[in-house]
Amino acid sequence: MATSTRTARPGYRCTECGWTAAKWVGQCGECQEWGTVIEASAAPVGSSTRATATSTPARPIGEVEATASERRATGVSEFDRVLGGGLVPGAVVLLAGEPGVGKSTLLLDVAARAARSGARVLYVTGEESAGQVRLRAERIGALDTGMLLAAETDLGAVLAHIDQVQPQLLMVDSIQTIASSAIDGTPGGVGQVREVASSLIQAAKLRGFPMVLVGHVTREGTVAGPRLVEHLVDVVCQFEGEQHSQLRLLRAIKNRYGSVDEVGCFQLVDTGIEGVSDPSGLFLSREGAHVAGTCATITIDGKRPLPAEIQALVAPSALSNPRRATSGIDSSRVAMILAVLQRRVGVAVAADDVYVSTIGGARVTEPAADVALALALASARGDVPVREGLVAIGEVALSGAVRPVHGIGQRVAEAARLGFTEVIVPASASQVEAPSGVAVHAVASLRDAVGVALPRVTSG
Repeated sequence: MATSTRTARPGYRCTECGWTAAKWVGQCGECQEWGTVIEASAAPVGSSTRATATSTPARPIGEVEATASERRATGVSEFDRVLGGGLVPGAVVLLAGEPGVGKSTLLLDVAARAARSGARVLYVTGEESAGQVRLRAERIGALDTGMLLAAETDLGAVLAHIDQVQPQLLMVDSIQTIASSAIDGTPGGVGQVREVASSLIQAAKLRGFPMVLVGHVTREGTVAGPRLVEHLVDVVCQFEGEQHSQLRLLRAIKNRYGSVDEVGCFQLVDTGIEGVSDPSGLFLSREGAHVAGTCATITIDGKRPLPAEIQALVAPSALSNPRRATSGIDSSRVAMILAVLQRRVGVAVAADDVYVSTIGGARVTEPAADVALALALASARGDVPVREGLVAIGEVALSGAVRPVHGIGQRVAEAARLGFTEVIVPASASQVEAPSGVAVHAVASLRDAVGVALPRVTSG
């Protein structure tokens, strides 16, 4: 009796998360993305892939050679810090960031340093002409005969360049500008980005060379294109920075070969981009530091302690609703600290205009800066400077209590290295080991902290 192969009714699948549906919808029911649901090709029910010959036999893991996968430093110390020590052969790094943040400049610097060390580097640009890249390389001192430059937007041409050059390092700027003639759609579309990423990653894995891809970001700050690309690559780095600030921060969102807790600091200068191994000077204002309305704290970004100086200005308001303006600090956090100061400490600020800002474009998000923020506000309200050489660490509860935060020892050590002589910490950290020459004040409440830092400030 003859049997017929039953064919599955074609359905629809989301290209972002793989969610399936019986009929087409405009928005994915799982990841809520729009325009990502496409028709899935029909396939016979019960069909399976047949076993084929293996390329290499399976071996005990202890017999696999690891020397071929050792990291190779790029020469940019802050980039290496985020990667975990350097680039692993065959690794694929996705570098994402907003336009103008400095992605291409950083890539060009890394490529030039690799070429000077003897590596054969292929730099593929799809956003700029070869002449424009040459001008930037000349401006930042990144010219080297070992770096080969190709301006291409066709995937087939890029793969041909890889076959001809046999690079030891590949840079692609950017993945959204490369398109495959075998796939319908415009460059940067979901299908095109997926095909280009898959083809380039396969080439890098087969030949064993590291590759860095530049990616655009969406309006919300996430990597543009299908989420599948982030799963395919080995490392995803986010390049952040304000356009009006020279400071740039590089973070690893995903890292198969290392930690995602490291943060790299860079500074944009006229000659390109420079790594900042000690960014303390960018976040602290030493000129006229002993003035009313300023207080320093030590934050931890990943595993890296970073100083931050908070400035506040409190002035009588002529408005029925006093003005509240913040820069670098969450406005809701400032409103909460103002309420605690008013209710628990007796510092009257309800009828005043309040302005709060950070130094150097730093963005303070962790609660460990609460005490410093409160002291800066109380200092500005009383027009009395905090004690010279003092740094404050701790989270403030609505009850006015100073709550503990993680990494107290690391923060205190960083404060001592920067030259601070007094540190306010939560009462639970009273046993922290203080470096020589540093006095530690353990406080249980915000009122106690104000009493230590601002002994002349009175209630009202």
